[in-house]
This record gives sequence, structure tokens and C-alpha cells, in this order.
Amino acid sequence: MSTGTLVQTWYMTQRQLMAVIRQPVFLAISLIQPVIWLFLFGNLFREVVELGGFGTTSYLDYLVPGIVVMSALGSSMWAGMGTLEEIERGTLNRFLTTPVSRNALMNANVVQNALGTAVQSLLIALLGRLAGAAFPGGAVGLLVLVVASMLLGTVFGALSNALGMLVRERESIIGINTFLLLPLTFLSSSFMAPDRMLSWMRHVADFNPVNWAMVAGRSALSAEPDWSVVLGRGGGLLVLAVVAVGLSTRTFRAYQKSV
Repeated sequence: MSTGTLVQTWYMTQRQLMAVIRQPVFLAISLIQPVIWLFLFGNLFREVVELGGFGTTSYLDYLVPGIVVMSALGSSMWAGMGTLEEIERGTLNRFLTTPVSRNALMNANVVQNALGTAVQSLLIALLGRLAGAAFPGGAVGLLVLVVASMLLGTVFGALSNALGMLVRERESIIGINTFLLLPLTFLSSSFMAPDRMLSWMRHVADFNPVNWAMVAGRSALSAEPDWSVVLGRGGGLLVLAVVAVGLSTRTFRAYQKSV
């Protein structure tokens, strides 16, 4: 990617960020919802750690990375709605008449989503820390968790953009996202230790990128991180992110030819 494309991507990302900042209600909801999950599930399941297999005596320690990753997934899956709005308003088509890089047009949404995920992840981790969660892995572990969440957000944000350009209907995006969100979340170690899950669920979780982000983040935050696990899961997320962005870009080019 050329320097010019990077600069244009940043300018287009700033445009996306300004649109988000001008919606304070959306910002408030995106922060309040994870807080509800954190304290609701943290209190509801706090005694489940007595079953063993969680690697900690505090369910809050186990839960915080799960909420961080779950929030990244939930917010990124709706990126396609923004793309659809741009199409409906004709904004995207008007940009196609300018010399701005097509990669910049497509990737700005993904970059904006990744930056939003990073801020959201840090705030959730901070709230979890204030609530009593411990992060033995320190700043490095927290950084790994945030990066893993950003990669996961990039995967599903790019796929959501591609979906928005393919279906071009709000109802279809809502239906597909609603169908996928809970299975992707609960077929992972979000709330339950793998040792306490059914065998078939553990096997499915092994191929679930949502679980890869959680495993990488939790391992990095532990007192004795398994860096082979962190690098393995993180590498898998990176590969998926590159593939998803490539698919999104190809879908955008197909859309461009259709208008």
C-alpha cells in the first residue's frame, strides 16, 4: 500500500470518526452495554469458579477478557450498516467520482472500527480493574488482549462491509448478525472454562476466531503466559483479518463495476 493510500485512508477514517463522535447516544450505549454485561454476568456466575478449571479463584478475572472480546465482536458485526447507509444516501457513489483511493474508501470503516474497539477494550479493562479484577500479565498482557480484539474486530468489520455491499438490505444484515452473534459467543470460552464445556462445544470452539482472541488475551494476562498459544491464536487472527480485508476490497470493486 502506497504512502498516498495510507494518508487518504487516515483522512477517510477521520471522517468516519467524526460521524461517530456526533452521535453521543451511540457512544453512550456502546459503553454502557459492556458495563451491564460485566457486572451482570460477574455477579450472576461468580460462584461458578468453585467448579475448577478456570485458572483463577475470581470469576471477574476470567470474565473481563470475555467481555472485551464479546464487545469487539458485537460492535464490529454492524459495520456493514454504515456502508449500507453510505450507499443509500449516495455518498459512496459520489466518492467514486473523485481520485481518492478505492482501498482508502473501503478500509476507512475498518480502521475506524478497530480504533473504536481499542478504546472500548481499554475502558472495559479499566472498569474491570476498578471492580477488583487482577491482571497478572500487566501492561503487556493488556496490550495483547486489545490487539487480539482489534484483529477480531477487523475480521468481522471487513466481512460485515462485504455483506452490506452484497445484500444491500438492512433486514438481511440484522437477521444474519442476530443469527451469528450468540452462537459465536457461547461456542467459545467467553463465560465458561473449556474443561466445563461439552466435548463437541470444545471442538467447535477450537475453530472459532472469537475463542482465539479470548484464549490469546487470557493467556497473556495470566501470571505465566503461554506465548506459543498467544502467537498461534494471534497469528490465526492476523491471517483471517488479511483475508477478510481482501474479500471486502474485492466485493467493493464488484460493487463499483455495478454502478
